[in-house]
Amino acid sequence: MVIVFATRNKNKVEEIKHLIPSSVKVLSLHDVHCMEDIPETASTIEGNASIKSFYVYEKYHHNCFADDTGLEIDALEGRPGVLSARYAGEENNAEKNTAKVLSELHGVENRKARFKTIISLVIDGNELQFEGIVNGTILTKKRGTHGFGYDPIFIPDGSNLTYAEMDLTEKNRISHRALAVKKLVQYLNKISPKR
Repeated sequence: MVIVFATRNKNKVEEIKHLIPSSVKVLSLHDVHCMEDIPETASTIEGNASIKSFYVYEKYHHNCFADDTGLEIDALEGRPGVLSARYAGEENNAEKNTAKVLSELHGVENRKARFKTIISLVIDGNELQFEGIVNGTILTKKRGTHGFGYDPIFIPDGSNLTYAEMDLTEKNRISHRALAVKKLVQYLNKISPKR
């Protein structure tokens, strides 16, 4: 089965390829020559994932999956949430986004947060969504050099390491994206013999 992952983020593509079975060939947006920015205009993580997968399916005629992820922080009433990638501005700067979160949480005791990933899968025009959620805590300063985005300030419950202190294999075992992808993979394994 050939399926497009609607992203240009090389980190995401590498994470996914470690998780998707070899019977499924994953193409990126570059592989299908999609060079335009796909609009992310929904007010929810679920909506943005859906917009991206249907955009590729309808314009490029490929079955597709797309993800959207948000960091939801209790003390910030769920922010940055759907705006996680551009929380500090439209340039999608991870350093600035992280700095803004740390600044807004300065002196705040409640550091509870969760990462949520939604994967929207569109096959033959029909959509299914898969959710992965990991609860954790926001640190007061960054730790670790792996990963991307908010990884250096997020410690998942049950661990004493940030995502950025974990190697890719370890992160893939427990991350929000991994949980959503596992559900996607289970579904693809179920339907791939028929395709």
